[in-house]
Amino acid sequence: MNIKDIDSITLTVSDINRSIRFYHEVFDLPIIKDFDRPAVRLGHHRLEFETPTDTPEISAEKVALGTAELAFSTKDDLQATLSHLTNYAVEIDDGPINYKGAQGDATALWVRDPDHNLIKVVIY
Repeated sequence: MNIKDIDSITLTVSDINRSIRFYHEVFDLPIIKDFDRPAVRLGHHRLEFETPTDTPEISAEKVALGTAELAFSTKDDLQATLSHLTNYAVEIDDGPINYKGAQGDATALWVRDPDHNLIKVVIY
């Protein structure tokens, strides 16, 4: 088997509509409407949402709110990123700090979504 990429990631959230609105508005991720499961487009990938009470045919053995850690990269500069997050009243948990990312030297900061999932924003 030769895995080449991530197809999709599913987050367990308390309120799907609130999460879609957050990821769409704060991170400017387009909403995908032609799919069975609520989702937003993340680059070439899909970020899907389900609640702890959803009963998909198959899912993770244990699902819980606030257990995910994701890293998003942006092409915006640091000041534009900070200004955007401030405009949406998103608190910064940590950073900005110098960071060694998957693509080299970067700046990183950490925020949380409405269910307290940790989101690292990486600026190259």
